Amino acid sequence: MNTLEGQCAIVTGASTPNGIGNAIARRFASAGASLLVVAEGPAAELEATAAACRALAPAVRVETLLLDLAERGAPERMIAHAHERFGRIDVLVNNAAARASFSFGTYTREQFDKVVAVNIGAAFFAGQAVVPIMRAQGGGRIINLASQLGHVTFDKRALYGLTKAAVIHLTKSMAFELGRDNIVVNSISPGPIDTGRRAVNGPEVTAQLIARVPVGRLGEAAEIAEVAFFLASSSPGFLQGEDIVVDGGFIIH
Repeated sequence: MNTLEGQCAIVTGASTPNGIGNAIARRFASAGASLLVVAEGPAAELEATAAACRALAPAVRVETLLLDLAERGAPERMIAHAHERFGRIDVLVNNAAARASFSFGTYTREQFDKVVAVNIGAAFFAGQAVVPIMRAQGGGRIINLASQLGHVTFDKRALYGLTKAAVIHLTKSMAFELGRDNIVVNSISPGPIDTGRRAVNGPEVTAQLIARVPVGRLGEAAEIAEVAFFLASSSPGFLQGEDIVVDGGFIIH
């Protein structure tokens, strides 16, 4: 299969212009999928993602949903909204993420709760909510976005890495329980990706990251989108519960 025609996909965290969610949404649209793209905001950036998807495939139906997935009940409302609007959900991409970069010992409870709610809670509860729908359809695909920092450590990333390691375990647990329902669950662990916002961390941090990547560069969001498309469209059901690391070799040394 090289198409998603007739299928409906949800992509969360889709507002960043050069981000992974945006790239996945555009790749799915180009393959013919109807889409619900979701983000906390900004609204203009989320609408721009939808417009880019429609430009790639004018016949594709693309809708947006502004939603803070950290709020209690928000992931479940997202799934219900998509099912009501499209009548089916074939692919769920849990890409939304919250980041907090601080030295261990300085995190606040509020920062902890926010990152855990988005990075773990949103994927957990959206996954739970979509399972009955996918079972009734005869199957579906769930793709969780983890991180290379779910495998290795990096300065000031204790909380982020903790949640991404949890996402990898969640993926395996979901796959173990849902495989017999023809619900295929896998995760992707991107390495350092050039989303155009790494300047926030400063050139020194970016240089540190590149120094640890054997291929000697940052990754591109489109490279992650291709893996997501493979998992959504053509991966056999026997590829189940795996975390695919796409990091230029970041974690191999």
